[in-house]
Amino acid sequence: MAKTLVIGANGTVGSELVRLLGEKGHQVLKATSKPVTDPAREVHVNLATGAGLPQAFEGVEQAFLLAPPGFTNQDEMLNPAIDAAKAKGVRKVVLMTAMGANADESAPMRKAEVHLLNSGLAYNIIRPNWFMQNFNTFWIHGILEQGKIFLPVAQAKGSFIDARDISAVAAQLLSSNTFDNQEFDLTGGVALNHDEVANVISAEIGRSITFEDIPPEVLRGGLLQAGLPADYVEFLLLILGYFKAGYSERTTDAVQTVLGRAPRTLAQYAKDYRAAWAGA
Repeated sequence: MAKTLVIGANGTVGSELVRLLGEKGHQVLKATSKPVTDPAREVHVNLATGAGLPQAFEGVEQAFLLAPPGFTNQDEMLNPAIDAAKAKGVRKVVLMTAMGANADESAPMRKAEVHLLNSGLAYNIIRPNWFMQNFNTFWIHGILEQGKIFLPVAQAKGSFIDARDISAVAAQLLSSNTFDNQEFDLTGGVALNHDEVANVISAEIGRSITFEDIPPEVLRGGLLQAGLPADYVEFLLLILGYFKAGYSERTTDAVQTVLGRAPRTLAQYAKDYRAAWAGA
């Protein structure tokens, strides 16, 4: 099988993607911004600085790209990676952005998408909706400490997707030419508000978890106190505002189309991750 470079190989999507590609027989090269400990399987890449990009694509036939979290200038990091891939003869790139990235041609993620579209490379663009895994990572402190999900989204709904399904879609796209040069908005099968999410988690762990709508400025203060960069905090508040306005409610059949099965449910996610909330 192909030699495949995975950017973000240690992240939520990338780590599962590496595992799935290995099962499919790919020779996987994991990009890491940390010191390399296994040169046969890892390569140093820092998208924020561009360090390691030319070397990373040596002998690579295809690549999975995404921008690291915490940055708002995604195009400035991804465009050089796309250029390096093309310069080294990479055949295909699968790029992950986010659902809604193509709604604004001036948005950095959209600029990266357009750069790939114009590159001449075979491609797929996947735009996942909000991850289910946010509830066991980014939003977990409120759940563990106060039994609450705190977000400024009122009763708006989101078609949350299990990150493992995103990885599975990416693995399939990197293992087949069937869907080359297509774009997919990835969602779960149903849209739920955060009261419904809290109820599902509550039922799984046997403790009451609730949702509390909070003003954006309260979340801003908490995120800044946690050490997130100010511009990234504003970006998060912006996209949460889109969520509140209803833009995350749409569902698609993309997971079914690519994988031939329905996306995982929130109940299945909660069952598989119940240990994360054991102390709630």
